[in-house]
Amino acid sequence: ETAVYRAGLCGASVVLGSATPSVEAYARALSGEYKLWTLKKRAGKAMLPTTQIIDLREEFKKGNRSIFSGELHKKIEERLAKKEQIMLFLNRRGFAGFVSCRACGQVIKCPHCDVTLTYHRNGKLRCHYCGYEETFIKQCPICKSSHVAAFGLGTEKVEAALHAEFPTARVLRMDMDTTRRKHAHEEMLAAFSKGEADILLGTQMIVKGHDYANVTLVGILAADLSLHEQDFRSGEKTFQLLCQAVGRGGRGEKPGEAVIQTYHPDHYSIQAAAVQDYQAFYEEEMSYRMLLDYPPAAHMLAVLGSGPEDEKLVQAMYYLKLYIERIYRENDLHIIGPAYASVGKVKDIYRQVIYLKHKDHKTLVHIKDQLEKYIEINSGFRKIYIQFDFS
Repeated sequence: ETAVYRAGLCGASVVLGSATPSVEAYARALSGEYKLWTLKKRAGKAMLPTTQIIDLREEFKKGNRSIFSGELHKKIEERLAKKEQIMLFLNRRGFAGFVSCRACGQVIKCPHCDVTLTYHRNGKLRCHYCGYEETFIKQCPICKSSHVAAFGLGTEKVEAALHAEFPTARVLRMDMDTTRRKHAHEEMLAAFSKGEADILLGTQMIVKGHDYANVTLVGILAADLSLHEQDFRSGEKTFQLLCQAVGRGGRGEKPGEAVIQTYHPDHYSIQAAAVQDYQAFYEEEMSYRMLLDYPPAAHMLAVLGSGPEDEKLVQAMYYLKLYIERIYRENDLHIIGPAYASVGKVKDIYRQVIYLKHKDHKTLVHIKDQLEKYIEINSGFRKIYIQFDFS
């Protein structure tokens, strides 16, 4: 948005380049607001890797308790024997601890919102959109299995498993912990490029545009973690991450393969990412956005309130909602909340949010202007910080 605005001030053009453009940007291109050019093939003679989706529910039924599916384990062994390199991507978006059943893959969701319940250490499952809460019971509501737990997987745990199952492999782990030292990021990538490691294990930072000709296998662990993030863009973020990860393989003359491990092999984001089909993803995603009035089908305004006193914040946000209902009486405005933000407290500052959805951007701007005036003259907001964010 900043680039487009600045370009408008001086009559310049802006080129947005991406293999996985945002849904909003692509919608603007289809509507003619942006001009659209597409590249149909990779540079040089490189071909897209062949991709296999592994259903982790089936692996569980077979008695496989390893982090690696049987197929991924076999392919890692093959690459190590051939002296070819491997990249293992751990998808850690949405790491807040959603609860799922390992037997059937069912994720525990809020009955009032289409989002997962977040596990808290006090044994409660909570929805950060509407505030719904229930006690964590270790039994799946669908298959009645007792194999229900908060899902979490870290790079250190994966690294330990690699050393245990592939003791001769040279492993580079790349995450926030191992790249804190100055230049550590560049040194690790340079070492991998020189062939000083067989396996590069990491989070998002390893899938962003790196190009290694000897990488012929990409393994994606826990592909669905980002699907359960409390964000309407979770499907889009998952598709983008998986596309970028799969695209790291087979960038030289050697053909590449990718293995996506998931509990939701039929999800459209994962299916489309496996074959790098942006068009198929976009059409499916837009149908949901239109059904639920999410951008770009409609405009959205988030009203984020924060303050040191929880009770006063809750009361203030409730008054804001009542005021919105009083100044706008049409039924075409969707109001969600107030509820605690996905991170409800940061450094002893509590956070709540109200979401407003409407087809007309100007209507939301008008409501925002009225809210600012109301906050300014109301003494109940003196110790409360209100922020407006348009989508």
